Amino acid sequence: MDYSKSGGARPDKNNPRHSEHNAKGSAKNPYGKGAAKDDLIARMKAAAEARKAAAEKP
Repeated sequence: MDYSKSGGARPDKNNPRHSEHNAKGSAKNPYGKGAAKDDLIARMKAAAEARKAAAEKP
């Protein structure tokens, strides 16, 4: 008898058990959403300039 063939099928090794809620390409995180980073950098630079101006003011 070939005991290596007994038992259930082995699961895939690289398969995730579940899908992430914010996976790439989903409705919450669509592909091609790069403009948000540009907006973030612009806001950060503006905030840094505002802090710099406030520090030089007194």
